[in-house]
Amino acid sequence: MPGTAGTPGTPRLLRAMNDRAALDLLLEHGPLSRTRIGKLTGLSKPTASQLLARLEAAGLVLATGTSEGRPGPNAQLYAVNPAAAHAAGLDVNPVRIRAAVADITGRTVGEYELPTPVRRSSPGPSGLLEQGGPPSPVVRQVTDALDGAVKAAGLGRGDVHRLVIGTPGAFDPGTGRLRYASHLPGWHSPTLLDELAAALPMPVEYENDVNLVAMAEQRLGAARGHRDFVLLWNQEGLGAALVLGGRLHRGWTGGAGEVGFLPVPGTPLVRQVTRANSGGYQELAGSQAVPRLARELGIEDVPAGPYPEAAATLVARAADHATGPHRTLLTTYATRLATGLASLVSVLDPELVVLSGASLTAGGEVLRALVQAELEELAASRPRLVVGDVREHPVLRGALESALATTRDEVFDTSR
Repeated sequence: MPGTAGTPGTPRLLRAMNDRAALDLLLEHGPLSRTRIGKLTGLSKPTASQLLARLEAAGLVLATGTSEGRPGPNAQLYAVNPAAAHAAGLDVNPVRIRAAVADITGRTVGEYELPTPVRRSSPGPSGLLEQGGPPSPVVRQVTDALDGAVKAAGLGRGDVHRLVIGTPGAFDPGTGRLRYASHLPGWHSPTLLDELAAALPMPVEYENDVNLVAMAEQRLGAARGHRDFVLLWNQEGLGAALVLGGRLHRGWTGGAGEVGFLPVPGTPLVRQVTRANSGGYQELAGSQAVPRLARELGIEDVPAGPYPEAAATLVARAADHATGPHRTLLTTYATRLATGLASLVSVLDPELVVLSGASLTAGGEVLRALVQAELEELAASRPRLVVGDVREHPVLRGALESALATTRDEVFDTSR
């Protein structure tokens, strides 16, 4: 049996486990001395020295200097070698692709944003690009965005170990086609994933954008240490991510969490929701509902421009008002949000609900408290609500964290 005491594989397995433990400590704490690594891992000083020598020879750690400020000789410090591997992430929406490259420590070393105006390609009789023709606009957009970030990092495509692409909706594992995102032009061809695999030299994974925000919050933000939580996202669209037992729940077709389609009281039933790309909860509490509600309440200074930005501005203003129509806007919005959340928490009974996306985080603690109070009136389950901590490009940060997790598992495995 592999790993049983006395079998030939045991020393190698133990060394690999110690190596990974040390590398994880270096990622968490930054540069550490041999003595400190020994104390944190429980290894003897000679064993810690051998471990560091082994990792240094493998190019996974570097000697970075010496400690200062203590009596006696300064101790040599070691850190994870940032150049040991790189990973990339893409955040895709209908108007732009945002790309970034991170080194193995998680530090972003290159970023690029590519506007993606809607362009009509030359379709074949089926409405799809003919096979054997030039790359589709989407493939060009993805490679251009990635190349921009790679160039900004001073690297080449071949230096990227893995790429994770975040999109609205989800790719159906049975058909390979994008579902629940009819508003994303060009991404629905059944051959798209094969085209991208042929164009890119690294493994590519695809994940729902809201799921990636949940990964970012679980690793870096408000959901750290939590194994059961729901993340509610409200920006261009209204969606949720479900983390159960520490793992994302994606559903049979990848559609778990597409709560914008949820029928809710307070709005007419939306039928043929996939054609409308909307549903009751989206119409009731999505970002586009906030400017409409503001006008109904007689608020005159409703911002122009895209509704996610307009909604965030209105919610932020409302959070600063104790009375008047702005306050009514916020309390009504909180009730609408809680209406859909009540269905989610009644079924899932999560420990935590994270509110994320500009239309939610703009309300800060004021909006959070209002939604919490309303939810306690509407649902028997009473999870704690928190505002998300990862505010800067959370989809992209989640894509990088996802790509880095797999990259580290592969690169840090010294048992091979």
